[in-house]
Amino acid sequence: MSAPSFAFVAEPLDRSDALRDRADVLSSLWPQAQIVLIDADGRCSTDASGQLHAPRGADLQSDSGSALFLGLRGEDAWFALSAEAVHYRAADRTDLRSAAALWPAWQATLFAQARALLHWQACNRYCGGCGGKLAFVRGGWEGRCAVCTRTHYPRTDPAIIVAVSDGARLLLGRQATWPQRRYSTLAGFVEPGESLEQAVIREVLEESGVRIRGTRYLASQPWPFPGSLMLGFVADAEPDIVRTGEELQDVRWFTRDQIGAALDKDGNHSELELSPSISISRWLIECWYSQAVAHG
Repeated sequence: MSAPSFAFVAEPLDRSDALRDRADVLSSLWPQAQIVLIDADGRCSTDASGQLHAPRGADLQSDSGSALFLGLRGEDAWFALSAEAVHYRAADRTDLRSAAALWPAWQATLFAQARALLHWQACNRYCGGCGGKLAFVRGGWEGRCAVCTRTHYPRTDPAIIVAVSDGARLLLGRQATWPQRRYSTLAGFVEPGESLEQAVIREVLEESGVRIRGTRYLASQPWPFPGSLMLGFVADAEPDIVRTGEELQDVRWFTRDQIGAALDKDGNHSELELSPSISISRWLIECWYSQAVAHG
């Protein structure tokens, strides 16, 4: 099995949890810290060439009190802040998918962390228990209700994603909104009271009518669109006839040769277009194909 090559996992920051309660330390770090500015559409500030532009705290008309402390990279502190909260004009902005394809891996990981947390804050301004307004504390990692004192934490929604094979073929599906010929591994959210393995069996059956015989976990990927954790599996399945459910436009079996043609960099005329390389879906497909080739 190849090492994970997908985005948002390489070289994460030292999140420095112990510093989150140290408002005095965060304030002292702020002037020289680098600040990731993300707008309401989830785009990050860049320079004119499209690379990450993170001004120093001293360059902003703000302080660390309203910013989200991301952590440390070496001796450099990193914070995130809503771009609309400061009077600072960057040359341009870019979205996370573009950054994942073009930026150094650690910067894409940083962007993903900041985007997910700022989205959580934006969507959780009031207490779900009593409706009171939340105050964000501990460097922005906790929301505390001013009325009932309930504590709220950042949310991550677990979802399984699975390369399903009957031994000779790989099962892939597509959504109606995707580009023509684009297919991906099957995926779905884990439901309350359900194990990951149970979620794999249920989702594959619901989306394709294919029965799973066994599953094996491989790796995970944070997927901040807006706040999921993709848990990657491979699964052995019966060679069932596919019955497409309501969630996907099409689901079908693909042979090893078809997958190989789609993975070929020169295979622009393949009948199949696979998930982009930033995703764990693409990595799962590559893992399956490598094993299929190795076993003839």
